Order: sequence, then structure tokens, then C-alpha cells
Amino acid sequence: MSQAISHSAFNSQLKRYYSFYTGGFILFLVALAIGEQMGMSREWIGYCFLFATIGLYAGIGIMSRTAEVAEYYVAGRRVPAFFNGMATGADWMSAASFIGMAGTLYLAGFDGLAFVMGWTGGYCLVALFLAPYLRKFGQFTIPDFLGARYGGNIVRSIGIVAAIVCSFVYVVAQIYGVGIITSRFTGLEFGIGVFVGLAGILVCSMLGGMKAVTWTQVAQYIILIIAYLTPVVWLGMKHTGVPIPQLAYGQTIQKLTEVEKKIFADPREADVRKIYAERVAAAAAAEKDVKKAHADRKAQLEKELADLKAANAPQARIDPIQKYLAEYPTDPEAWKKSVAKDKALAARAAAPRAHAEPYAGKDEKARDTARLNFIGIVFCMMFGTAALPHILMRYYTTPSVQQARQSVFWSLFFIFLLYFTAPCLAVLAKYDVYTNLVGSSFASLPGWAAAWAAVDPTLLNITDINRDGIVQLAEIVIGGDLIVLATPEIAGLPYVVSGLVAAGGLAAALSTADGLLLTISNALSHDLYYKMIDPTASTQKRVTISKVLLVVVAIIAAYVTSLKPGDILFLVGAAFSLAASAFFPALVLGVFWKRATKWGAIVGMLAGLSVCIYYMLRTYPFFTNMGVPKMDLWFGLNPISAGVFGLPVGLLTIVVVSLLTSQPDRETQELVEHVRYPHLRGDINTQAA
Repeated sequence: MSQAISHSAFNSQLKRYYSFYTGGFILFLVALAIGEQMGMSREWIGYCFLFATIGLYAGIGIMSRTAEVAEYYVAGRRVPAFFNGMATGADWMSAASFIGMAGTLYLAGFDGLAFVMGWTGGYCLVALFLAPYLRKFGQFTIPDFLGARYGGNIVRSIGIVAAIVCSFVYVVAQIYGVGIITSRFTGLEFGIGVFVGLAGILVCSMLGGMKAVTWTQVAQYIILIIAYLTPVVWLGMKHTGVPIPQLAYGQTIQKLTEVEKKIFADPREADVRKIYAERVAAAAAAEKDVKKAHADRKAQLEKELADLKAANAPQARIDPIQKYLAEYPTDPEAWKKSVAKDKALAARAAAPRAHAEPYAGKDEKARDTARLNFIGIVFCMMFGTAALPHILMRYYTTPSVQQARQSVFWSLFFIFLLYFTAPCLAVLAKYDVYTNLVGSSFASLPGWAAAWAAVDPTLLNITDINRDGIVQLAEIVIGGDLIVLATPEIAGLPYVVSGLVAAGGLAAALSTADGLLLTISNALSHDLYYKMIDPTASTQKRVTISKVLLVVVAIIAAYVTSLKPGDILFLVGAAFSLAASAFFPALVLGVFWKRATKWGAIVGMLAGLSVCIYYMLRTYPFFTNMGVPKMDLWFGLNPISAGVFGLPVGLLTIVVVSLLTSQPDRETQELVEHVRYPHLRGDINTQAA
């Protein structure tokens, strides 16, 4: 009874603290908005958001610092369900969700919904198959469960390696997002911005472990959800007059479709795509016979110019070709070099696709492949969500099994708020770009275009391809990682909203990076060092080792990030495929099938993880460009969906090998019974101190 009262008082105290915190943050926004109206510079607004939020997280980290093992690894197991749901939401909503998801929906349209469906469905799997059972088990990490359920250090070691691989790939994506935001809002180079942002990550996770990370993540969730909803509500009011834009989503899609029809039918848009196609063809011809291709291309341009003059075409269409001919290289080899890069323009020469068109493709085979990739992404995101170690660890922190179940509900609710909004944000941002940027003059490009191009030209590039001085859709190269961060500027909202969105993106990336780095350092310090190397290590020594390893891993991850190994969404997707292949079969069969054996888990986890890694290495351009032999895609599935092959292989292997080996002993079977029932007569105790 006294314990229940204590939990209730603690819960009330937390609600009071975070209510004051939310009110204070809103007052901070109002003060900056007033400052902007009174002439406060954009740079200072950006600095205020950056340093105020990181300082806030650092303050929470310092106040929550601890050297107690249970506090450091599982926040003392006293995080109420509501707040654990909020912290899980922040832990989950990474740079990929905050920055990348709306960007993917912007670029891929209907097909981008695969991520929303997969990630949402994954939490249903967590609630049904894993969260309450792992909480009942009551240890510190996922390798802890694997080691106890299957016995021995081999399966624990595989769990450690898999947890590190998944979390490392994922954390690189988060640090990449931190680098983009820091460099844009401070003017630092991307590589330097990565390490500056890293300092913000470390002050939260290094000082107080899971305890500090949990309370920081609650604070970060409040900032990120306010930051995500504010521009969408603003844009919704601007374009639809409805303050809840989700309710006007269909209406906005219809308006966007009408605008798309006009743009796609514009002859100048067709001209740009035709130029791309001609460049691709010229580049291909130059590789066969450069002199002939050089002469043919010049003759083609001269004929086109003559035809336009004969037809009395507008001067705006004649001038670009005349200028291009005047600058045409006289040396065939020099011309070949100038057109070699044009082979990569094939995608931009293709006809544009409507946002609402599902499974777009040039023929039925291409549409079938697109449909298969859609299903593949949903599959990997679902099962990956249910197997990510840093998410599953959060359910060790609640006071009880019942609170773990309630925590999953709150997690879904807080994640729903963002996922329900992302499709609206993508459509509203696209409508704004299509109506305000497309068709505008190159002479009056907005300042944000140059600012973002300076951060990274691959994020934004607008070039006058047909030299008519007017921006066409095909002349805009916009990266998915840019959409959310640049939307306030694209829409002409006050700069304080841009700063707010950047602070939200930073909170999302920092919160997930904290959880991931903690997972990696815990796997090394707790599972490897304490459980396998030195079981007599003191509490202080274990926590100190964990902190040191956390810094080392963070620096390595920042270095890998500075090499730009891929966009945010691919890196995150790869982490999900790896987690689904390595962990999901062993965890679920470990809970629900007493016959699953140690050797079944060992061979199955290795088989699933190996197949997944093999497919990525042989098909993802980052690796094949480094010399890894390239192979054709299996069934046309992209490397991000490698888990489609890894998970079934892992599952079948565990089943087959388990049936071929001796069944687990009685103690292991009692453990399975123990984790599956909240209350059991004669129950055993697996709770870690």
C-alpha cells in the first residue's frame, strides 16, 4: 500500500514538474518571437535554440547523475507508464522519423506510407509478443534474456554483437541528422557540426545512464512534438483554413493533384526532361565513338535551333540553345569529360509521378516490383521495431508488468501524434513548393535556397537547365532530409518557427542517439565485461567502464558519420532489417516455444544475421563502390529490405536445429513459464538487483 502511495506521489510530482517545464518552453518561444519582431537576427535565434535546449538537456543529465547499477541501467525500475511512453516515443522518434519520414513521403508519395505502416504495426508486435514478458524477466539487457533463456555465453555473445551492429548503424543516422542541423544553424562545416552535436549527446547519456536519458527524453518529446505540429498547423490554416490539417488531408491531396496536372503538362517542363534524356544518350554514345557522338550532338542542336527559328518560337526558347552552342567544346575529349556525369541523370529524364499514384512504374513488371518493395519495407520495419534492443530495454524500467503493458499503449499514442501528422506535412510542403517555387524566376530565388545549398549541395540544388530563367520542377533537386527542416522557410513562416523545428529535430536525434549509445556501452560493459570477463567487478567499476566505452563508441560513430555512408532513412532501415533478422525469431520463440534450444538459437541468429548482411554488402552502392562484388537484386527487393530474407532464414533454422537437438532442461522450461504469466504459483525469481 505504502509503495502504491509512493508511486502515486512520484507520478504527481513528475506531472507538476513537466507542466512547469512545458509552460516555460512556450514562454521561451513567445519571447523569441517578440525578439524577432524587434529585429533579433536569425543567427542569434538559431544560437538561442541550439544552446538553450542542449543546456537544458545537460542540466537534466547533471541532476540525474548516478553511480548505482539499477539506476544507471534501468532508471531504478520506477518510471511510470505515462512517462515511459513519452520517453519511448522520444527514443523511437529518431532523426529518421522527425526529419526523414515526411521527406520520404514528399519524394515517394504513396509508397512512402510503407514506413508509417511498418513502424506503427511494429508496436503492436511489441505489445503482443515481447514487452510484458521481458519486463517479467526483469534483467537489464536483451543479451541478458538470451543468455538466461538459452544458456551459455555463446548465444549471449551473438546477442552482444548483433546489438552493437544494429545500434551502431542506427546511431550513425542520428549523428548524421545532428550534423545537418548543427551545420545549418551555426554555419559550421558538416564534419565539424557532427562532433559539436556529439557533445550534446554525451552530456545526457554519459552522466546518468538510463535514469538521465529517461528524464531527458521526456523533456525532448515535449519539444519535438510542439516543433513538429506547429508548422503543420500553420500551413494547414494557410492552405485549407482548417486548424487540424489532418482533417483536410484529402482536400489538400485533391488541390495538389490539380497543380501536378498543370506542371506535368507544361511544355517547358517537358523541355527540361528532354534535355536530360539527350544528355544521357550523348554520354552513352560518347563512350562508343567520341568523335561521332560529339559531331552528332552539335548537329542535333543546330537543327533544333533552326527549326525553332523557322517556327517563330519565343526568344526564351531560342536563347538557351544559342548560348549552349556558343559554349560547345571544340575538343571531343573535353566534351566527353563534360558529359560523362550525365549518365546519372536518367532518373530525372523520366516522366514525373503523381503524389497519390501507388506503385508507380513504366509497365506492369515495374509496378509489381514497386508493390513488392512496399511490402518488403512494411515487413522489415514491423519486425525490426519489435526487435530493436534500445526500444525493448525501455520496458525494463517500469515498476511492474502491468505498467509495461500500459507503457506500450502510451508509446503508441505519443508516436501516433507524429505519424498521423507526417503525411499532412509532406503534402502541404509539396503543395507550397509546387505553387510558390516552381514557376518563379531564377533572378529572385529565396535566401533559404542558397543557405541550404551551402550546407550540402546534395540536399538542395536548383539549376536553370533549359536556361529560360524560370524554375521548372525537374530543375529542382531536393533531398528528403531537408523537407521538414526547410518547410517553415519554404512557406515563408517567421524564422522562430524554423528555429523551433530545428530544436525539435535536434531533440529527436539526440534522444534516440542517447538510447542507442547506452545500449552499445551496456552490451560491452554489462554483458561482455561483467557477465563474461569479471563477474566480481564492483558497481563503481562497471558504471565507469560503461561511461568510458560510451565516449569511445560515440567518437567512432561520429567519424563514420562524417564519411556520409548513406541517407538517414537507408541507415535506419538497415538497422531494422538487421534487428529483425538477428533478434526477432530468437526472442519470440524463446518466450513462446519451450522446445527452442541453445544450438537452435545460436545457428538461427547467425544464419539470419549473415544472410541480411550478405545481401546488403552485395547490393548497396556504398559497399559495391568500395570494391565489394555486386550482384543482382533478389526479386527486385532493395537492400533496405534485406530482413525479408534474413528473418525467415533465422526462424526456420532455429526450428529445424531445435528439433534436431535435445530439448532444454527443466530449469529453462520453468523460465519460459515464468516470463509468460504475470502471476504464477511457485514462481521463480529472475529479477536483477
